[in-house]
Amino acid sequence: MKKAITLFFTAALSLATYAQSATWVVDPSHSNVNFSVSHLVISEVDGIFKSFKGNLTSKSEDFSNAKINFEIDANSIDTKNEKRDGHLKSEDFFYTEKHSKISFKSTSFKKQKKNKYILKGDLTMRGVTKSITLNVKYGGTIANDGYGNIKAGFIITGALNRIDYGVAWNAKTEHGGLTVGEEINLVVKLEVVKQ
Repeated sequence: MKKAITLFFTAALSLATYAQSATWVVDPSHSNVNFSVSHLVISEVDGIFKSFKGNLTSKSEDFSNAKINFEIDANSIDTKNEKRDGHLKSEDFFYTEKHSKISFKSTSFKKQKKNKYILKGDLTMRGVTKSITLNVKYGGTIANDGYGNIKAGFIITGALNRIDYGVAWNAKTEHGGLTVGEEINLVVKLEVVKQ
Protein backbone atom coordinates (compact mmCIF):
# COMPACT_ATOMS: atom_id res chain seq x y z
CA MET A 1 0.00 0.00 0.00
CA LYS A 2 2.81 2.37 0.94
CA LYS A 3 4.52 1.66 -2.39
CA ALA A 4 1.29 2.36 -4.29
CA ILE A 5 0.83 5.69 -2.50
CA THR A 6 4.43 6.67 -3.27
CA LEU A 7 3.95 5.81 -6.93
CA PHE A 8 0.70 7.80 -7.02
CA PHE A 9 2.30 10.94 -5.59
CA THR A 10 5.35 10.58 -7.85
CA ALA A 11 3.08 10.37 -10.90
CA ALA A 12 0.97 13.29 -9.69
CA LEU A 13 4.08 15.39 -9.13
CA SER A 14 5.36 14.53 -12.62
CA LEU A 15 2.04 15.52 -14.19
CA ALA A 16 1.94 18.75 -12.21
CA THR A 17 5.48 19.60 -13.30
CA TYR A 18 4.62 18.84 -16.93
CA ALA A 19 1.48 20.97 -16.75
CA GLN A 20 3.37 24.01 -15.49
CA SER A 21 4.16 26.65 -18.05
CA ALA A 22 7.78 27.34 -18.83
CA THR A 23 8.73 30.89 -19.76
CA TRP A 24 11.31 31.65 -22.44
CA VAL A 25 12.75 35.10 -23.12
CA VAL A 26 14.21 36.36 -26.40
CA ASP A 27 18.00 36.67 -26.41
CA PRO A 28 18.51 39.89 -28.45
CA SER A 29 22.23 39.28 -28.98
CA HIS A 30 21.44 36.10 -30.93
CA SER A 31 18.22 37.23 -32.63
CA ASN A 32 17.27 39.66 -35.37
CA VAL A 33 14.22 41.20 -37.02
CA ASN A 34 14.62 41.66 -40.78
CA PHE A 35 12.29 43.02 -43.45
CA SER A 36 12.41 43.77 -47.16
CA VAL A 37 10.25 45.81 -49.54
CA SER A 38 10.37 46.39 -53.26
CA HIS A 39 11.88 49.65 -54.50
CA LEU A 40 11.01 51.17 -57.90
CA VAL A 41 9.55 47.74 -58.79
CA ILE A 42 13.00 46.56 -59.97
CA SER A 43 14.74 45.68 -56.68
CA GLU A 44 14.36 45.33 -52.93
CA VAL A 45 15.56 47.32 -49.94
CA ASP A 46 16.39 45.47 -46.72
CA GLY A 47 16.14 46.73 -43.19
CA ILE A 48 16.28 45.65 -39.58
CA PHE A 49 14.97 46.74 -36.21
CA LYS A 50 17.78 46.93 -33.69
CA SER A 51 15.71 47.02 -30.50
CA PHE A 52 13.08 44.43 -29.58
CA LYS A 53 12.00 42.11 -26.79
CA GLY A 54 9.71 39.15 -26.39
CA ASN A 55 8.78 36.03 -24.50
CA LEU A 56 6.85 32.84 -24.90
CA THR A 57 5.23 30.46 -22.45
CA SER A 58 4.60 26.80 -23.14
CA LYS A 59 3.39 23.73 -21.30
CA SER A 60 4.84 21.30 -23.85
CA GLU A 61 8.42 20.51 -24.81
CA ASP A 62 7.68 20.96 -28.53
CA PHE A 63 6.08 24.40 -27.88
CA SER A 64 2.67 23.39 -29.25
CA ASN A 65 0.08 26.02 -28.30
CA ALA A 66 2.74 28.34 -26.88
CA LYS A 67 1.71 31.90 -26.04
CA ILE A 68 3.97 34.50 -27.65
CA ASN A 69 4.39 38.23 -27.02
CA PHE A 70 6.79 40.42 -28.97
CA GLU A 71 7.51 44.13 -29.09
CA ILE A 72 9.66 46.21 -31.45
CA ASP A 73 10.92 49.75 -30.96
CA ALA A 74 9.99 51.38 -34.29
CA ASN A 75 12.59 54.09 -33.68
CA SER A 76 15.32 51.46 -33.96
CA ILE A 77 14.71 50.95 -37.69
CA ASP A 78 17.91 50.76 -39.75
CA THR A 79 18.07 50.57 -43.55
CA LYS A 80 21.70 51.74 -43.76
CA ASN A 81 20.55 55.18 -44.89
CA GLU A 82 20.05 57.84 -42.21
CA LYS A 83 17.89 60.10 -44.38
CA ARG A 84 15.59 57.23 -45.38
CA ASP A 85 15.37 56.04 -41.77
CA GLY A 86 14.29 59.53 -40.75
CA HIS A 87 11.56 59.48 -43.39
CA LEU A 88 10.38 56.04 -42.22
CA LYS A 89 10.03 57.36 -38.67
CA SER A 90 7.97 60.33 -39.86
CA GLU A 91 4.19 60.69 -40.17
CA ASP A 92 4.43 59.38 -43.76
CA PHE A 93 5.26 55.92 -42.46
CA PHE A 94 5.54 54.66 -38.86
CA TYR A 95 4.88 58.03 -37.19
CA THR A 96 7.07 57.03 -34.26
CA GLU A 97 6.43 60.30 -32.43
CA LYS A 98 2.96 58.92 -31.62
CA HIS A 99 3.40 55.18 -32.28
CA SER A 100 6.84 54.14 -31.13
CA LYS A 101 6.00 50.47 -30.57
CA ILE A 102 5.08 47.63 -32.91
CA SER A 103 3.60 44.74 -30.95
CA PHE A 104 2.51 41.17 -31.60
CA LYS A 105 0.40 38.88 -29.42
CA SER A 106 -0.26 35.32 -30.53
CA THR A 107 -3.72 33.79 -30.73
CA SER A 108 -2.54 30.29 -31.76
CA PHE A 109 0.66 28.35 -32.39
CA LYS A 110 -0.05 25.04 -34.11
CA LYS A 111 2.39 22.30 -35.06
CA GLN A 112 1.92 21.13 -38.65
CA LYS A 113 4.62 18.48 -39.04
CA LYS A 114 8.02 17.83 -37.53
CA ASN A 115 9.55 21.28 -37.05
CA LYS A 116 6.97 23.33 -38.98
CA TYR A 117 4.38 25.50 -37.22
CA ILE A 118 1.71 28.06 -38.09
CA LEU A 119 1.65 31.13 -35.87
CA LYS A 120 -1.39 33.40 -35.78
CA GLY A 121 -1.77 36.58 -33.81
CA ASP A 122 -2.61 40.25 -33.60
CA LEU A 123 -0.05 42.70 -34.93
CA THR A 124 -0.37 46.34 -33.88
CA MET A 125 1.43 49.01 -35.88
CA ARG A 126 0.76 52.75 -36.00
CA GLY A 127 -2.22 52.19 -33.70
CA VAL A 128 -3.89 49.67 -36.03
CA THR A 129 -4.36 46.03 -35.02
CA LYS A 130 -4.80 43.29 -37.63
CA SER A 131 -4.66 39.51 -37.54
CA ILE A 132 -1.61 38.00 -39.23
CA THR A 133 -0.53 34.43 -40.06
CA LEU A 134 3.16 33.50 -40.07
CA ASN A 135 5.22 30.40 -40.81
CA VAL A 136 7.62 29.11 -38.18
CA LYS A 137 10.54 26.72 -38.41
CA TYR A 138 11.62 25.30 -35.06
CA GLY A 139 15.37 24.77 -35.02
CA GLY A 140 15.48 22.70 -31.84
CA THR A 141 16.39 23.00 -28.18
CA ILE A 142 19.77 22.56 -26.48
CA ALA A 143 20.24 21.78 -22.79
CA ASN A 144 23.42 23.83 -22.40
CA ASP A 145 24.63 26.74 -24.53
CA GLY A 146 28.06 26.66 -22.91
CA TYR A 147 26.95 28.98 -20.11
CA GLY A 148 24.41 26.69 -18.49
CA ASN A 149 21.39 28.08 -20.32
CA ILE A 150 18.65 26.06 -22.02
CA LYS A 151 17.91 27.60 -25.42
CA ALA A 152 15.58 27.10 -28.37
CA GLY A 153 15.66 28.58 -31.86
CA PHE A 154 13.00 29.65 -34.36
CA ILE A 155 12.83 31.28 -37.79
CA ILE A 156 9.58 33.15 -38.48
CA THR A 157 8.64 34.21 -42.00
CA GLY A 158 5.65 35.93 -43.53
CA ALA A 159 4.33 39.02 -45.24
CA LEU A 160 1.97 41.88 -44.56
CA ASN A 161 0.46 44.76 -46.49
CA ARG A 162 1.67 48.01 -44.92
CA ILE A 163 -1.34 49.91 -46.28
CA ASP A 164 -3.58 47.88 -43.94
CA TYR A 165 -1.78 49.54 -41.01
CA GLY A 166 -1.88 53.09 -42.33
CA VAL A 167 1.78 53.04 -43.35
CA ALA A 168 0.63 54.32 -46.69
CA TRP A 169 2.99 56.91 -48.20
CA ASN A 170 4.02 56.35 -51.80
CA ALA A 171 4.99 58.14 -54.98
CA LYS A 172 4.78 57.16 -58.62
CA THR A 173 7.80 56.96 -60.84
CA GLU A 174 7.81 58.67 -64.23
CA HIS A 175 6.96 55.26 -65.72
CA GLY A 176 3.88 54.85 -63.53
CA GLY A 177 5.31 52.32 -61.06
CA LEU A 178 5.33 52.77 -57.30
CA THR A 179 8.44 53.92 -55.48
CA VAL A 180 7.82 51.68 -52.49
CA GLY A 181 6.07 48.31 -52.57
CA GLU A 182 3.02 47.67 -50.41
CA GLU A 183 3.97 44.13 -49.33
CA ILE A 184 6.55 43.81 -46.58
CA ASN A 185 8.39 40.50 -46.27
CA LEU A 186 9.47 39.48 -42.79
CA VAL A 187 12.22 37.17 -41.56
CA VAL A 188 12.58 37.02 -37.78
CA LYS A 189 15.29 34.80 -36.31
CA LEU A 190 14.90 34.18 -32.61
CA GLU A 191 16.92 32.45 -29.94
CA VAL A 192 15.06 32.16 -26.64
CA VAL A 193 16.35 31.34 -23.16
CA LYS A 194 14.42 29.26 -20.65
CA GLN A 195 13.89 31.11 -17.38
